[in-house]
Amino acid sequence: MRMFLVLLLAAASAAAQQQYDLVVYGGTAAGFATAVSGARQGLKTALLEPRNHIGGMISGGLSGTDVGRREVIGGLSLEFYYRAGQRYQMDRHLQELSWMPEPGVAESLMREMLKEAGVTLLEHHRLREKDGVKREGSRVTEIVTENGARFRAKVFADATYEGDLMAQSKVTYTYGREGISQYGESLAGVRAVTESHQFAVDIPARDEQGKLLPEVSAEPRGEPGTADKRIQAYNFRVIATNVPENRLPWPKPDGYDPKRYELLARYLTAMTKYMGRPVNFNEVGLFRIIPNGKLDLNNRGGFSTDYIGKNYGYPEGTYAERAKIWKEHEDYQKGFYYFLANDPRVPKELQDEVRSYGLPKDEFQDTGHWPNQLYVREARRMVGEFVSTQKDLQTERTKPDAIGMGSYNSDSHNLQRFVNAKGFVENEGDVQVPVQPYQIPYRVLVPKKSEVTNLLVPVCFSASHIAYSSMRMEPQYMILGHAAGIAAALAIRGGSTLQDINVPELQKKLKDEGAVFEAGIEFQNQGLATIRKRYAPAPRKGPVPWDRRAAK
Repeated sequence: MRMFLVLLLAAASAAAQQQYDLVVYGGTAAGFATAVSGARQGLKTALLEPRNHIGGMISGGLSGTDVGRREVIGGLSLEFYYRAGQRYQMDRHLQELSWMPEPGVAESLMREMLKEAGVTLLEHHRLREKDGVKREGSRVTEIVTENGARFRAKVFADATYEGDLMAQSKVTYTYGREGISQYGESLAGVRAVTESHQFAVDIPARDEQGKLLPEVSAEPRGEPGTADKRIQAYNFRVIATNVPENRLPWPKPDGYDPKRYELLARYLTAMTKYMGRPVNFNEVGLFRIIPNGKLDLNNRGGFSTDYIGKNYGYPEGTYAERAKIWKEHEDYQKGFYYFLANDPRVPKELQDEVRSYGLPKDEFQDTGHWPNQLYVREARRMVGEFVSTQKDLQTERTKPDAIGMGSYNSDSHNLQRFVNAKGFVENEGDVQVPVQPYQIPYRVLVPKKSEVTNLLVPVCFSASHIAYSSMRMEPQYMILGHAAGIAAALAIRGGSTLQDINVPELQKKLKDEGAVFEAGIEFQNQGLATIRKRYAPAPRKGPVPWDRRAAK
C-alpha cells in the first residue's frame, strides 16, 4: 500500500511538471511578444499569466500609445499596430496602422496572435511567492506556481512589471533613484527644480489650524542629486466615454471621504482665480482620443490621478501588500473623479463637463468597467553587466548589439509631494527631457553571466532610473520581447548561454522580421513591407469600425 502511494504521488508530480523550450512569465506586452517570437522560431513555448488578462497596459487602459518617433518602431511591435489597423479597416482612410486601439480590441488581437503562433497560454498561474524558482548552478531549471504546477524549460523570461521571477533567481537588481554620482547622470536623484505637473500657484500646505493637508507628505524633500528609494507615481489609465448609450456614471469608491481632496478643492479655486476661468477636464486629466467615442485619461497638473508617494512599498512588497497598494490607488482615483463630478466646491463648468463622461459599458466588463491593470511605471530594475544610463539616450546613442530603438522623452512622473521652505505645497521628481532616437542594446536583457545564464528580462531590464524613464514605453517592451524570443532560440540551438549568443545572427533575424535599427521612415517602410507579406491578402475577420456611430 505504501509503495502504491509513493508511485501515485510520483505520477501526480510528473503530471504536474511540464517541459518547454521557453517559459515566459507575465502576459504583459513584452511577455506576449517574447512568447510569439519564440514560438515562431519553433520553440515549444508557454506563457504563464498570474491573472487573467493579456497585454499589460496596452490592453489595460494605455490606449493612447506613447510612440515617440513612430518611424523607429518596427518588428513585432509594428506588426501589432498593423494588425490593429486591419481590425479597424484603416485602409478605408488610406492608412495602415492604428496606434491607439481600444483595450478590448488590443487584448483580442494579442490572444489571436498567441494562438496563431502555437503558444500555450496558461492563466491564473502566479509564481509561488517565497520558493517559486529552482536553480542548478547558474541556470534556472524550474519554476513553481501557486496552484502547484511545475514548469521546466531551457530558457525562462520574466516579463512582469514587478520582476518576481528575476528576484527569486538571485539576479542583482535595484529600485528607486540613483544619485548623480553613481553613473554621472545630470538628471539623476532628487530634483532641485521640478517644472512639469507642478502647482502653478502657491497653495499653503497646512489648513487654517496648522494641520497638514491630506495627500501632502511631512517628509523633507532631500538634497538635490542624491539617491533614494522613492518610486515614480502610479495611476490607472482610465478609459472614459461621452457616448450616452455606452456611458456609466463615475463610481463612488469604498470609504469615500471628500475631505481627502481638500488640496484639490483649494487648487481648483486658486487656478480659477489665476486663470480667470475654471480649469477644464483636459487640464486635470490629459485626454488622448481613441476610437468609438472614447478617451484614454492620464494625469495632468499639480493634483491629478497620479497617486504621488503611495507606492514606495510596491517593488519589494508581498502579494498581499501589493494588492493593498493596488486597491488604495483604485479608491483614490475613483474618488478623484467622483469628487470632480459631485462635490459642490468644484466649479460648475468643470463639474458639468466631468459628468458628461463616464466609464464605458463595453470595456473591462469583468472588473466593473475599471481598468484591469495598475500602471506600474517602474518597479525593480535589473543590474546586468551593462546598465543603460543617461548618456545612452543622449550622446552614445549607437550600439554594436542593437536590437531596436527608443525615442520617447526621458519621462519620470513625480515621486513626492512635500512642504517647501516657504510653507507651500510642491511636487518633486518629474522629468521631461527630449531625446533623439537611440539604439537599445541586447545586453540590457540579460543578467550578469556569473549569476544566471538562461534568463531574459524584457521589462525590468538593466537600466538606471533615468534611462528606464524613456525605455519603459509599451512599444519598446514589445521590441525587447521580439528580440528575447529569437535570442532564446539561438541560445538553445547553439548550446550557448544567453550572454554568448551570436548577436549578428540575432540582428539579421530581427531585420528579416521587420525590426528597425536606424531612424527614418524608409527603414520602417522596409519593415512594413515584410509585415504585409505575412498578412497578404489582409484578413477581414471581425473588423471593428473606427466610429461605430458613423458606421450605423
